[in-house]
Amino acid sequence: PLVSSGQEPDCYARNIELGSALLFQVATAIIHVISVVMTVIMISHIRSKYTAVGRKEMVIFFYLFLLASLVEFVLVLGIVQSGALAYKILVGVEQGLISSMLFALLMNGFVGFQWMDDGTPTSLWSIRLSSLAVFVVVALISTGTFLDFAGLQSSQPIAVFVTFFILNGALLVAYVISQIVLVMKTLDNRWPLGDIFFGVIFFVIGQLFWFFFSVEVCESLDHYIDGMFFGTMFNLLSVMMVYKYWDSITKEDLEFSVGGKMNVWEVREPLMNNEDFSYKKQLAPNSSMHLSHSQSVHLAHSQSQLFGGQNPLTPTQVTGPPSHPQRH
Repeated sequence: PLVSSGQEPDCYARNIELGSALLFQVATAIIHVISVVMTVIMISHIRSKYTAVGRKEMVIFFYLFLLASLVEFVLVLGIVQSGALAYKILVGVEQGLISSMLFALLMNGFVGFQWMDDGTPTSLWSIRLSSLAVFVVVALISTGTFLDFAGLQSSQPIAVFVTFFILNGALLVAYVISQIVLVMKTLDNRWPLGDIFFGVIFFVIGQLFWFFFSVEVCESLDHYIDGMFFGTMFNLLSVMMVYKYWDSITKEDLEFSVGGKMNVWEVREPLMNNEDFSYKKQLAPNSSMHLSHSQSVHLAHSQSQLFGGQNPLTPTQVTGPPSHPQRH
């Protein structure tokens, strides 16, 4: 409705009246809430893999997806009226977030080739600044088209179609190709190809529901939901497969992990039992305690077992306490 002359959809999901407010696409808004929750969980899991390659770079993509989900939640629910100026600006922001998110995803695909050290300021800021540049350019193009500003016209939204379909599509295709090359050339395990395959399938199905089957779904389900519901749901599944793929190709070095879960280390043969430790405490230089004859013999026997038959502390065999001369 923001481009050309504006066309009303042939079929759309039913609205819900809540007090004096009219809510649109409630089922789709619920999917966006689920997207926000799942994205927070995925970000938490990624941040917990402290030694995984590209951990800090990957969370940039998910942060952008989280922001895009929040903006789209506001738009589809009808919180901002479609005829308001704020609505047009928010749609432009959403388009910019989508393009910058896909660009950040492509940059993360290059991180796997280790062309530069991951997690360094150079790697992080190159992705942040370039993604920010993509966001600004696309958001300005979309907003300018919707507002008939800076030589752009809503009656000729060619620039919007180029950025939304051609640019975003090229970024996705480049990412998929780069990851297939990465798996085939550098990994011994081919199972991550399955994650890529299902991610692509979910994304394609989502686009089909968005642009081709929305009316059929709406009419067959009596206007309760339309293609936007299934399109949003399959888009979420495709993003979850991106996380699943990244998780499958990254391994964490448990030796240097400081995550929330405690590492369980197995000690097969303890170096010292509790009795030996107690006797070492008794042999401390500052100790004022004296050993009895039985304790001295037991200590010598324990030390002999611990050091392979040789006692490093006493060169001679421990004897009993000296006897006192008898009085006559």
